[in-house]
Amino acid sequence: MSKSLLNAALCGALFAAGLSVQAAPREVTYLLPAPPNSPAFAPWVIAREKGYYADQGLKVTFVAGKGGVDVAKQIGAGNAPVGGAIGDTPIVVRANGIPVKAVAVLGAGGVTMIATDGTAGIDSVKDLKGKTLTVMSYSDTTYYALLASMRKAGLGKSDVDIQAAGPSGVWQLFSAGRSQAMAGVPDWVVSAEDAGRQVKLLPGSEVFESMAQAILASDEAIEQQPEVVGGVVRATLMGMRDIIADPRQAAATFAAAVPAYKGREASLERVLRLYVEHVYANQQPLGHIDPQRLDKVRRFYVSEGIVGRETPLDELYTNRFVESADLTAQHGARP
Repeated sequence: MSKSLLNAALCGALFAAGLSVQAAPREVTYLLPAPPNSPAFAPWVIAREKGYYADQGLKVTFVAGKGGVDVAKQIGAGNAPVGGAIGDTPIVVRANGIPVKAVAVLGAGGVTMIATDGTAGIDSVKDLKGKTLTVMSYSDTTYYALLASMRKAGLGKSDVDIQAAGPSGVWQLFSAGRSQAMAGVPDWVVSAEDAGRQVKLLPGSEVFESMAQAILASDEAIEQQPEVVGGVVRATLMGMRDIIADPRQAAATFAAAVPAYKGREASLERVLRLYVEHVYANQQPLGHIDPQRLDKVRRFYVSEGIVGRETPLDELYTNRFVESADLTAQHGARP
């Protein structure tokens, strides 16, 4: 081989090696508030299954925390750059000095629904007076949203028998007729229906304007790893976009990734359609955090003594990654 050909071959090999190094995905730990087998996390699971994170040069590993506050604490401590929790979580943790912000919220609506016994004649929050209602816990976001909804209707805690029953008991007790209503999320509503309960949802206009699932990031990650934060935001919103566009196909993709849902695609589709209709709807652009909505939740938390001080609004969120996320370009995403 001539010297010139040898040099060309060496240059080509070095160039190819450089490309392979550049193409190596960046490993990212994403903390979720619970195991990623819930339809609430479908946008994340679908983004992973369809290669959207990979298209951003990221290899994302989901790790389950112990609720949204735990996720925020771990992110603030530097154990992960990003994670998921309800969008109001920064209100709680930032007041305690934990440097975490919401960088996207998956929907313009809140995840809390007030489901009632369809035969009990409960048509409004006011009609809950004297009734038994189940919640997951007395420190859960859906509980806080329920209290705010009751206050809006002129009811206090003592007007309703509120029972904390855990993530399964909240809908199981309701399904068994041991409560006339529950404050829950779309997953639990469909579980109650599948168990034979006739369910009636109270109008969304009567439910307090709480927040949907959000992507959280530490101040450090926002400043020092913007490509990671931005890539996670863009890919996850593409997963959400796919659910909005075709809930049936999204259910099939999720069920293929989460074996527990194999054969239950019809129920899963109903859950995803509830998210599309009640949580994801009417958000432009996708992922946008409404500062007025966030401020309303912040003021309620302070008034109820849930947090001790009112953190400045601009310390709770940023829309910079949502505003720069182009969801139209596919960049080779797999169908």
